[in-house]
Amino acid sequence: MKFATYADGSLDGRLLIVSRDQSRAVDATAIAPNLLTAVQRWREVEPHLARLAGELEAGVVAEAVAFDPSLALAPLPRAPQWLDGSAFLNHGRLMDHAFNKSPIPDFETTPVMYQGASDDFLGPHADVPFVSEDDGIDLEGEFGVVVDEVAMATPAAAAPDHIRLIVQINDWSLRIIGAREMPRGFGFLQAKPSTSFAPLAVTPDELGPCWCDGRADLFLHVLRNGERIGAASGREMAFSFPELIAHAARTRRLTAGTIIGSGTVSNADRAAGSSCLAEQRVIELLDQGAVRTPFLSFGDRVEMQACFPDGRPGPFGRMDQRVVRAAGVPA
Repeated sequence: MKFATYADGSLDGRLLIVSRDQSRAVDATAIAPNLLTAVQRWREVEPHLARLAGELEAGVVAEAVAFDPSLALAPLPRAPQWLDGSAFLNHGRLMDHAFNKSPIPDFETTPVMYQGASDDFLGPHADVPFVSEDDGIDLEGEFGVVVDEVAMATPAAAAPDHIRLIVQINDWSLRIIGAREMPRGFGFLQAKPSTSFAPLAVTPDELGPCWCDGRADLFLHVLRNGERIGAASGREMAFSFPELIAHAARTRRLTAGTIIGSGTVSNADRAAGSSCLAEQRVIELLDQGAVRTPFLSFGDRVEMQACFPDGRPGPFGRMDQRVVRAAGVPA
């Protein structure tokens, strides 16, 4: 199933089921008012949602309308918790170069994760406001999962049973601020503004065989002002999503609606390009001796879309956003 959220004046929006070809949608609020409620009551509402999705595919839903992704909010406009990992070791190694820091001793055996802000997620076509270009505005393409309630100390072997949805993410970063915050030891705060999401959250079956070993075997195409940044594959996650869930739940339970991110999608093969500019800049420094790529500027356009290995558009829809100066901030 594919789910989207339209604005309705509430904090969580209203729930829609979207057809597999992403052309049609039907209001599902009679089953669950919003996606967060659906995840919280998943075992109760999933059969009803599946029935409605089947009727939408069969073309027998009189209330079906054309789906307009430009109207979509983030599938979850807010969530109880947003935890972001760094499961692609190639990215982590490159970031060590970017921040000129020593590698974390157990980086390759224990997941790295931070807790971000989950109260203000952005939709796939929303302008993204920033205070200053001098903060080092960067994009970060990722995949993520939405879980139902996960008990404390749930092992990785049991974690797949808690994955309800898969999402595509742009975890915007401010690299100059991040370089100041990381050495202070309390993690990111100002360096992590509101995160953006592709229009559709999907059940794992929508990926077919590309949902494999707890990983999304999809290529995440990233463009800046129409120019290719990269198309890295999600299959190179060193830690699977079940392993990330188990890590997050080691000492606390996770409430339904918690989102866990993969971290920046990154491949060892340089030909795959990058899913963030900081990584691209480090590669330029290593391979060419100098950084050539600037961070983002006001007016820049960022597009992201996952695709299947055969080139077909992926299940999440497309993100197309502009970097803008925050309202009220003097030029």
